[in-house]
Amino acid sequence: MSVDWEQLLAFGPEASVVLGVLVAFLASGHVILNKTDTRAATAWGGLIWLVPVVGSMLYLFLGINRIERRAKELKSGATRYGVPLDDAPRSPADLDRELGNERARLVELARVVTNVTARPLVVGNSIERLVDGDEAYPEMLSAIHGARRSITFMSYIFEATGVGAEFVDALANACKRGVEVRVLIDDVGTRYARPRIHRVLRKHGVPVATFLPALLPRSITHFNLRNHRKIMVVDGEVGFTGGMNIRQGCVLASRPSHGTKDLHFRVGGPVVGQLQETFAEDWAFATNEKLEGPLWFPELEPRGETLARGIADGPDADIDALNWVFLAAVGAARRSIRVMTPYFLPDQVLLKALHLAAKRGVEVDVIVPEVGNLPVVRWAMWGHYRQVLREGLRLWLTPPPFDHSKLFVVDGGWSSIGSTNWDPRSLRLNFEFNIECYDEFFGASLEEHVQDRLQDARLLTVEELEARSPVLKLRDGTARLLQPYL
Repeated sequence: MSVDWEQLLAFGPEASVVLGVLVAFLASGHVILNKTDTRAATAWGGLIWLVPVVGSMLYLFLGINRIERRAKELKSGATRYGVPLDDAPRSPADLDRELGNERARLVELARVVTNVTARPLVVGNSIERLVDGDEAYPEMLSAIHGARRSITFMSYIFEATGVGAEFVDALANACKRGVEVRVLIDDVGTRYARPRIHRVLRKHGVPVATFLPALLPRSITHFNLRNHRKIMVVDGEVGFTGGMNIRQGCVLASRPSHGTKDLHFRVGGPVVGQLQETFAEDWAFATNEKLEGPLWFPELEPRGETLARGIADGPDADIDALNWVFLAAVGAARRSIRVMTPYFLPDQVLLKALHLAAKRGVEVDVIVPEVGNLPVVRWAMWGHYRQVLREGLRLWLTPPPFDHSKLFVVDGGWSSIGSTNWDPRSLRLNFEFNIECYDEFFGASLEEHVQDRLQDARLLTVEELEARSPVLKLRDGTARLLQPYL
């Protein structure tokens, strides 16, 4: 039977329209059934129907989270770190004893985070603030050089040149000494610099894996979901975490052309086991290898006085964990809230919580860089500032170099440190890791850091925003429409 190509071609336009409508119906139906964020669902639905076929393809590429089931399956079999019951405050009475009766609101906050994370708040921790790569990298390299049994290392970006080459050599030498080393780098993060770090590490004999390889078409279902965590644990006893990648630009003493201020933290005590647990789960996810036993999880002795807890957040079983924690912490504030972040695009719920705190008389200060490193995100932030500057909330702009620091301090006694930014990408799409800390001495050191940054910062006013040209306002307002995807 011969095919009448002319007749088929004649029906081609009508068939493509029908197919486009069918695809749009299927895609928008998936949005309605699976997107819990109304704004994100509306944005995706509009894109699907306003840009036929292309909108559906973008949703298939960026909007669908098919990683959740596999993440749950792998992580259900990953090593879980068990804290001895005597080391973990479990009841309100225990927390009253540790935190003091006058801070009952922190007891309530701790209870919320316990329910959100299913991880214990552990006593006996030490947390040391490390400013910029100038302080952080020497401490990290010294720990690697002194490793006796094991090293786990996870980062979003790890450049192979400059200070990164020192890390490569240190890790390679540790392997030669017989230390068990595991390095996990996000696959997209490996593409920020050449040569790509995982290839360099393999050449030096260092066991390394990439998280969610971004090779199309295999990665089409998870390309937009990245591992943004920064964790290093040495001998299962000494931990490092925060927001700092491994880049020469963070070493400000070297006067880099594009310098980056940042914060990292050295951690000791039982909470280090929760850093290791998070690495072990991600490593099992990426490689199917389980890290178990005292080599990776030794008994941990108290190292300080800080109550702390690791909080993992990501687009899997831990989704929205940090969003809940941030909301609870804002609600617990009585005197002050300090937020330092390079990207500030909170959703309406979180922003309204900050406004409500300001209405209660809480001092709310948000500190962001005046000049961001990502133009579209910077424009969207400026488009968002009109909503931010309400109800007494203060927004401070810090001058260059770009400040990548991430801090959240409530009443000087509770703090959150780690890799999470205040934007949709961190709070909805990325795998992140933070530590919550209950410690007034540590909180005071973070307050001191904030005040130091404010010395050179300037306060943004509504009048300045209104005085900007219509062209800039239009550009920034347009960029703000992309907020759910940034």
